[in-house]
Order: sequence, then structure tokens, then C-alpha cells
Amino acid sequence: MRLWPRRHGTSLDLLVAGLGNPGREYARNRHNVGWMVVDELARRHGGSWRAKFNGQLAEIRIDGHKVALLKPETFMNDSGRSVQAALRFFKLDPDAVLVVHDEGDLERGRMQARIGGGAGGHNGLRSIAEQLGTPEFMRLRVGVGRPERGDPRKLADFVLADFRPEDDSEGLVRAAADAVETLDAEGLEAAQRAINAKRS
Repeated sequence: MRLWPRRHGTSLDLLVAGLGNPGREYARNRHNVGWMVVDELARRHGGSWRAKFNGQLAEIRIDGHKVALLKPETFMNDSGRSVQAALRFFKLDPDAVLVVHDEGDLERGRMQARIGGGAGGHNGLRSIAEQLGTPEFMRLRVGVGRPERGDPRKLADFVLADFRPEDDSEGLVRAAADAVETLDAEGLEAAQRAINAKRS
């Protein structure tokens, strides 16, 4: 059964927004893992990026579902402006939005799919909830961990640093892209059973 019954007035089944910051200096940051994931999905499914909604948009099909991928270029703290513009254009409800973002409260390699919840100190999530007027959108939390014992950096500085080679960021991104495909194919509850608290 199709997970995303096509809503009246829209041909789009799912909007996947990957969070990150624009600029070459941020490209490999842990904070940009959401961008990396939607880039991987575009690569897998032949999507091409174009400027739209204060960001970059690619439209793809996954098993017959029409999916839009969005990379807001407003900087993380204003991500909601881009997401809200796309939501309005495609005439979607907030529960048809999946936000992929880094999560310092999850061990590196763990993921969690959920709908709703607080921002947990993540300014990108806070901005989206404010712009949409509700926190009831789906999230894929991609664990990047916290500074190790003896590392004096604050979490904000840690996530704005690049992944280390031993972090296997490519494996993490592949696993997160797999999780998006599972959610699209099987639904949120099935995706939660498959990926929540599972190590990549």
C-alpha cells in the first residue's frame, strides 16, 4: 500500500529536507550530515539540483513515489523559511515533511525516526517548527555523538567540525539514505522498528 496517499491538489508524496549550512568550509561538518544524506539520495535516484525556495531542490522518484529533496541555503538557524516556502508551493501538510538532521544526543552511527517532539537545542528544528506553526513533522535524527572525554569543545563547536576519517561518514550517510528509503516504502512505524537505536 502506498505510504503517502497523494494529497488533493499536489502531485508530491514526500518532501525530504536535509539540514546544513551553505559554503565549502561547512561541507564536511557533522552539522551538515542532512545535506550529505539528500545528496546521496539525489545521486542514487538521478536527481539534479536547481535553485529554489532559498535553497537547492531536486525532484526524484523512489519506487513510484514522487519525492522532493531540499537543501535550505538560509543557514541552519533560518532553515524554516526555505522549508515553509516549499511546503506552501507543493500544498503539503507538515506531516508530509521529513527533516534529516544531525543529533548530538545520539551515539555516532545510531539513528531515530519520529514525528513531532521538541527542538532539543537544534536551531534548525526550532526554525522549522516556528515557520510551520507546528512541531508535528517527521524527523530522521542522525547520531553524530558528542565530544569525547578530555575534549574541551562545546557541542556546538564539535558539530561544526569536520567528520574524522575514523567516523566513517560515508557509511553513516549511506545508512541514513537507506533509512529514508525504508520510511518511504514501509511507513514511519516500520522504519522506527527497523532503524531506531540500531547501529549503522
